[in-house]
Amino acid sequence: MEAMGELKKEITLISGIGQLSTTLLGTGLFMVPAIAAGIAGHLSLWAWGLLFIAICPIALTFAQLGKRYPSAGGTAYFVRQAFDKRLEKSVAWLFVSVIPVGIPAAIALAAGFLQQLLPEAINSAMLAQILTVALLMAVNLSGTKSSGRLQTVIALSVFALVAAFWWKGGLSTNDIVMPTLDSDAFWSIGAALGVMFWCFVGIEAFAHMGEEFKNPQRDFPIAILVGSFIAGATYWACSVIILKFGAYGSAEFESASIPWISEQLFGNQFKVLISLLGFAACFASVNLYTQSLSRMVWAQAREYKPTSPLARVSIKGVPANATLVIGAVLILSCVGGELSGLDLEFFLKLANSVFVLVYLLAMLSAYKLLTGVGKVLAAIALILCTIVFICLGWSMLYALSILALFSLPWEKLRPLKQPKPE
Repeated sequence: MEAMGELKKEITLISGIGQLSTTLLGTGLFMVPAIAAGIAGHLSLWAWGLLFIAICPIALTFAQLGKRYPSAGGTAYFVRQAFDKRLEKSVAWLFVSVIPVGIPAAIALAAGFLQQLLPEAINSAMLAQILTVALLMAVNLSGTKSSGRLQTVIALSVFALVAAFWWKGGLSTNDIVMPTLDSDAFWSIGAALGVMFWCFVGIEAFAHMGEEFKNPQRDFPIAILVGSFIAGATYWACSVIILKFGAYGSAEFESASIPWISEQLFGNQFKVLISLLGFAACFASVNLYTQSLSRMVWAQAREYKPTSPLARVSIKGVPANATLVIGAVLILSCVGGELSGLDLEFFLKLANSVFVLVYLLAMLSAYKLLTGVGKVLAAIALILCTIVFICLGWSMLYALSILALFSLPWEKLRPLKQPKPE
């Protein structure tokens, strides 16, 4: 049974922190620290520090926007409040454009862990990806309450894993000495930042969940700040471990550094547990993107085509039809990704270009909408987003091309319908 009603307000402060921190860690924890170390070596420790400093004003600005304008439309809604409907639609399509480049890489990584748990008879990469998408649909259609609880449990498990690595790996203060900086170091750090921004792109996706908080004015900003801090600290700790064990510098480590370190420290007996945790963490990350994409589609349908099936909400308060449409697109994207032969770093940079541009437009909107301290924070965040966007180099052309394509006045280019003769 479906209705035109509103989304259910079921997200609490604790489940909100759990959802955001797991989303920020998710796929990123299992590939980005190793890729960043491969680009910048020990200088990646400086890059993580710089990234966390840069993300603070961005997170604070998103917190202020979400507090004042809680909406399932996320950044597209913020842009509309600050500018106009055309740019809102462009941002909505820009966000959707991350599916063919970002989601296949994330689902492939999650499915890689799931594949290790499947029996030999049905052990294939494509089947594992289809099963991952099917599970995503099941969790999304069950409502945000159960989804939030699941992600909180996963978050606690990830923290326990990183803590176990530190304890068993015998890490000390000697392992966290920051390397000296020189003029060449900034080029390496800049290149690493272009990939590392993936780790904090969940903040924008989380903005779509503001409408479903029980108390968005109080809990939404706190969830963003605490979730970002927890994720930042975990990434840094994981990078220290990867650098100590030298689990970087080759293609196989891009997606297998954590399982390899686990095998070195604990042997093969924890292989199934690591695969299960790896799948759960990656799944949780893709889960929030799926939720946010479906809510963005639903919000656009509610605004512009309220009688459309996409504008309907199920009896559980979930935009079911929009979720199923996103699921179908995910399947097609996974097939395309599998046929093209995924290069994680290449796809990450393209996806990051979309997210950084979305963040940049959100900060531009915040600068126009907010006042006082909020406006100052938005200005700082806008400058920082611009610097990160430049660090992306050639890959930023993907996001700019998508935005330009959907910003064209297509409705004016259509031929006018001739009136029928009497």
